[in-house]
Amino acid sequence: MSARSSSRSLVTIDCDAQAPQTVAAYLRLEGDEAAFVETNTQKTLPALEAALVRSGVAPEAVRWIVVTHVHLDHAGGASALLARCPNATLLAHPRAARHLIDPSRLVASATGVYGAEKFAELYGTIEPAPEGRVRALADGETFALGNAELRVHHTRGHANHHFVVADPAMDTVYTGDSFGVVYPQLQRVGTYALASTSPTDFDPQAAHETIDRIVAFGSRTLHPTHFGAISDLPATAAQLHEWIDASARWLDAATENGQSYDENKRIIERAMHGEMQRQADRIGLALGKEDWALLALDLDLNSQGIAFVADRKRQEKAKPAS
Repeated sequence: MSARSSSRSLVTIDCDAQAPQTVAAYLRLEGDEAAFVETNTQKTLPALEAALVRSGVAPEAVRWIVVTHVHLDHAGGASALLARCPNATLLAHPRAARHLIDPSRLVASATGVYGAEKFAELYGTIEPAPEGRVRALADGETFALGNAELRVHHTRGHANHHFVVADPAMDTVYTGDSFGVVYPQLQRVGTYALASTSPTDFDPQAAHETIDRIVAFGSRTLHPTHFGAISDLPATAAQLHEWIDASARWLDAATENGQSYDENKRIIERAMHGEMQRQADRIGLALGKEDWALLALDLDLNSQGIAFVADRKRQEKAKPAS
């Protein structure tokens, strides 16, 4: 690492996954060491490597590659980045680590949703990470980066294999999907945030508790993966709590209404579209064609996630008592 980059800093990398400023990875620099938080997909590897070059950092200086959870927009590129950073260790939640070492179930699941051709277009190739280079972190465990100490906190609600990373030296927390989606494009007149309820583990109560827990850390900023630094924590948290409450109502209705998964997804998507519009109207945000195009994937995945959990709950209720 050059002298130019030997101080403490944080670089936000626009992964430009499907549109600019929708998916971020973070390059954390401390002394003569570096760490990545999030990797997006294999296709983002050139952007991650370019961030190292701009910062004057050699791949050999990367000590850690951290993924908040193994959804492929967060961890799909982890093994490819690990191969380019020979001294790095991949850090993950214990439930996530095994899927990084053997990604076959992740690949099979996503291929089943998208088809092989679309999967390859979106995610490229996902190779197994060498088991000896993967470390699972318990709740509250720390890892050192130069003179800084970072701590992970397991956070359910969005996914059962999710953690966030507190970075006191930067007075921030890398929140993955646990503190919602806050696209810069939609912050034109005030805070506009929505919760992420994508498949398969949405849990409203756990999601509420996670929001409160993150705020209670007392950090000046948060860095969600979607997208970049946020500092208006009270307003963001309030909106996320409203979204979780609305999502819980849709989940309860879908669990009880006797409709199929496909029909419930359509019902929830319509309701979610209306809630997006209502929240925008409340803050005076005029949602245009480009805004709705930006939100289309969230509408699809979030409604899918709620319908999926409702379907699972219905099946569990239908099981005969043992």
